[in-house]
Amino acid sequence: MGVKIAKAMGAEVTVLSRSEAKREAAIALGADHYHATSDVETFKTLANTFDAILNTISPLIDLNAYLALLGLRSTPVTVGATAEPMPLNVFSLFGNERNVTGSQFGSIRQTQEMLDFCAEHQVTAEVEVIGADQINDVYERVLTSDVRYRFVIDTATLA
Repeated sequence: MGVKIAKAMGAEVTVLSRSEAKREAAIALGADHYHATSDVETFKTLANTFDAILNTISPLIDLNAYLALLGLRSTPVTVGATAEPMPLNVFSLFGNERNVTGSQFGSIRQTQEMLDFCAEHQVTAEVEVIGADQINDVYERVLTSDVRYRFVIDTATLA
C-alpha cells in the first residue's frame, strides 16, 4: 500500500528489499526503482539520495545503514515493529540533520482521510483470499515470511 499511495501522491518510489525476489511485484505495484539490500553496492550507490524511507518490515535492520541513504533533513518512518531494540548511532543523525520517527496508526480523522484519498485515486489493497480451512497453513506461512499481501478469509467457508 505504501508504494501505491506514494505513487498516487506523485512520488518517485524506490523499493528496497533483501533480495531480487520481489522486484517484479514491486514494479507491478508502481515502484520506479528496485534495489536488493543484500548487494553491498546498494548502500554505496544510494547514499544521501532519499527524502524519506518508509520501513514496513518487522525484522531487525541496521537502522544506521538506512539513515545513510537519506539526504538533508530527511526522515525514516518505521511502521513495522521489531521485538528487539534497534541500535542507533546518534552520529548517523548529525551529518544531514536527519530525524527518526515511527507510527503505529493514525487517528480516526487521519484514517478517514487516507480512505478518501485511496477511493479518489483507486488505490486498493492486494489480497490473497483463503478458506477458513487454510488458517493453520497460512499461520505457518506467516512464521516463515511467505507472505506477499494481506490474507482475507472468505466467510462463506466458515461452516
